Amino acid sequence: MEHRHFLINKPAGMISQFINNKRRKKNVLGDLFPFPEGTMAIGRLDSKTEGLLLLTTDGKESARIRSSAIEKEYWAQVDGIITTEAINQLIHGVAIAISGETYQTKEAKAHIIFDVSSLPATTLKIRDERHGPTSWVSITLREGKYKQVRKMTAAIGFPTLRLVRVRIGNLQLANLKLGEVIEMETIAV
Repeated sequence: MEHRHFLINKPAGMISQFINNKRRKKNVLGDLFPFPEGTMAIGRLDSKTEGLLLLTTDGKESARIRSSAIEKEYWAQVDGIITTEAINQLIHGVAIAISGETYQTKEAKAHIIFDVSSLPATTLKIRDERHGPTSWVSITLREGKYKQVRKMTAAIGFPTLRLVRVRIGNLQLANLKLGEVIEMETIAV
């Protein structure tokens, strides 16, 4: 069997599934493109998170990319002006709750972002600057716990307002339009 691989820019408000079993009014990945049977998301993005998502029909490739060998980079717009101290906390790991248990995140890469003009516009409603300042931070992980980036920024006192995955390994969101699907011969991450 020849496997197929896809790269998409997942919009906010879409769930990383192909069927909506809960009968909610959420869009699913299958609404974007007629993916072949057996296609799976490589890692998930919650409905509010936007950005780079890989899909494949190859389970081994999915496991390889989800592993800690591959970096995943996120840009988070946070409530308030993030501090150097908060960035250092992200780098060294913070305590978050996973399934009711305290979990210490592994070391990460993190830095403040001053120019986000390369990000596509969002369909998500984000409060404006009249309600206080916001700032952007890049967080690069080699792990992927449930809503980890949102929990990490909340744990350091800067809740996430908008979250975009911009990179998986060597693959970047770059100029991919919101909702665009690109089929690839191989996944070179």
